Amino acid sequence: MLAAMPNISTLQFLALLTISNVFMNLAWYGHLKFKGSPLWLAIVASWGLAFLEYCFMVPANRIGSGVMSVTQMKIVQECITLVVFTVVAWLMFGEQIKWNTVAAYACLVGAVGFAFWGKA
Repeated sequence: MLAAMPNISTLQFLALLTISNVFMNLAWYGHLKFKGSPLWLAIVASWGLAFLEYCFMVPANRIGSGVMSVTQMKIVQECITLVVFTVVAWLMFGEQIKWNTVAAYACLVGAVGFAFWGKA
């Protein structure tokens, strides 16, 4: 039997959270591409990106809380963060995925499975 498609609220939550995480990762790590810039400028630019992150994260969490628990949302968020981080690290810094990174990510996917275990 095929699993049911996620409802629209779940899809909205995932989309908004993914966009939020793009801004979060850029805020946290983007300034590392500009180490010659003054620290105050890096802080202000990161703060601006973090504001955009919150513009997507707050509605994502409000929508998500209608379809899953706060714990489930957090675990999903961590997985999304790692996927987005991996793409940002590759595009901005040329980092390659190693076997141990894949193994660590697999453990987190397992955590998602445990978090949703038994949920109807």
